[in-house]
Amino acid sequence: MSPHEVMRTYLVTGAASGLGAAVAGRLRARGDRVVTVDLRDADVNADLGTPAGRAEALAAVSGPFDGLIPCAGLGPQVPDHALIASVNYFGAMAFLDGCELVRGGAAVAISSNSTTIDPTVNADLVAAFLDDDEPRARALSGDLAGNSVYASSKVAIARAVRRRVTEWGSRGVRINAVAPGPFRSPLLQEGLDDPVFGPLIEALPIPTGEIGTAGEVAAVVEFLLSPAASYVHGAILFVDGGIDALLRPEAI
Repeated sequence: MSPHEVMRTYLVTGAASGLGAAVAGRLRARGDRVVTVDLRDADVNADLGTPAGRAEALAAVSGPFDGLIPCAGLGPQVPDHALIASVNYFGAMAFLDGCELVRGGAAVAISSNSTTIDPTVNADLVAAFLDDDEPRARALSGDLAGNSVYASSKVAIARAVRRRVTEWGSRGVRINAVAPGPFRSPLLQEGLDDPVFGPLIEALPIPTGEIGTAGEVAAVVEFLLSPAASYVHGAILFVDGGIDALLRPEAI
């Protein structure tokens, strides 16, 4: 870090592996301080799948932060579909709404390109998420396929981001989301190993030719956190090798 640069402090959930680890690594490499939250191997070890675990984690971190990246999430292959709902949506929103950011700070949420390519997104579940009704969301999730719960949680994340632009903007902070396609990570590997989801993932056409890496997604997250993205607010940025554009070429 040069003497003219200021060390910033970021909070990253799900930082023990995958995208969270890649984001934390990039931020630390440039000399910033990163506070991590995960089930294990983090500064704060907590279960974000429960209200009590989230409250414990929030009580253990001290802001304000320059940036917030709630990366903790579960894939569609997880047998407990209610847990997917709790971690992916409520685990992320607890930090987005519960952490203080400095003026000029930014948050980047993690959505997914499944929001547009999975036809099984469930409107009732999305509504339960956005109504902050975790008991109902968990109950609905128990009757849905894992991919439906996963995609619905990511739709709700994207809409929650866009609904906050006025409030967050008035506080001088930005909020955006990335919508990754498949990228190399332990979570993706679990999906590839699944007999149902593995063939579906491998069948996805990727215009760039290959599955991405966590580092490639983390680089976009880093950009959205930076002053270079100071006029980017409420955006959902696809980082998927062109999959969404290929499958929805007329969507703008």
